Amino acid sequence: MADGERLICASDALLDSGRAVRFEVEYIGEKAPAFAVRFEGRVHGYLNRCGHLPMELDWREGEVFDSEGLALICSTHGAMYGADSGRCLGGPCGSTPLVALRMEERDGKVYCKGIDDG
Repeated sequence: MADGERLICASDALLDSGRAVRFEVEYIGEKAPAFAVRFEGRVHGYLNRCGHLPMELDWREGEVFDSEGLALICSTHGAMYGADSGRCLGGPCGSTPLVALRMEERDGKVYCKGIDDG
């Protein structure tokens, strides 16, 4: 993703442990699917790519949370990730986390500021 920020959605489009808002970012010179979610009141963003194999997580568009709304889950492999960290919690992802994005929420809007390199 180029430097700067990009408007993703209105803040109220993200409900706690609810549907993700999908969008695209530039990653390693190519367009890649991504999503934003709200978990425990905070907005988080990740590439929509399982750490196990490069498959999108959602089983239906925007459906990335497990049935309890506590973790992100890959619909294909069952790999589970912390919604607040992208860290692998179990399944075939081993120790490979999701690729995190820098997200910012202000003035009722959600912005993506690029790949989180830290």
